[in-house]
Amino acid sequence: MNPCIRTIAATALCALAFSSFAQTQVKDPWVRGTVAQQKATGMFAQITSAAGGRLVEARSPVAGVVEIHEMAMDGNVMRMRAVPGVDLPAGQPVELKPGGHHVMLLDLKRALKDGEVVPVTLVVEGRDGKRETLEVQAPVRPLGMAGGMQHRHGAQ
Repeated sequence: MNPCIRTIAATALCALAFSSFAQTQVKDPWVRGTVAQQKATGMFAQITSAAGGRLVEARSPVAGVVEIHEMAMDGNVMRMRAVPGVDLPAGQPVELKPGGHHVMLLDLKRALKDGEVVPVTLVVEGRDGKRETLEVQAPVRPLGMAGGMQHRHGAQ
């Protein structure tokens, strides 16, 4: 067998083996598209941690700042604020969705258009304190998709 093919095959097997040990799975990630001059948007997904843990950090090269946020009612007003993390109960899917917990991409470096893919890194801390880094490729969906997220920033 060609040495190059052996190297590629070995690398693919290692990647496959590593992914099978992943404690956390991210399903259906997406980012809401933006218009020119818009400086913020959200990333949404379903996250399941086999052993349980906490989403503690997120980052992306398309944003100057990335935060984990929640939306909650404050009287009659829906408010959004940064939170230190989101609990991931063992084996239970947790939805990051408009109107709830989500990853906020702030200080966007450019508009995000329908059809492009945004790289987002999520960091999950397990119950044992070990951190798992997940590289997510989130497709951009049109601005009007999944219920237009209208909100006000609350006090942090």
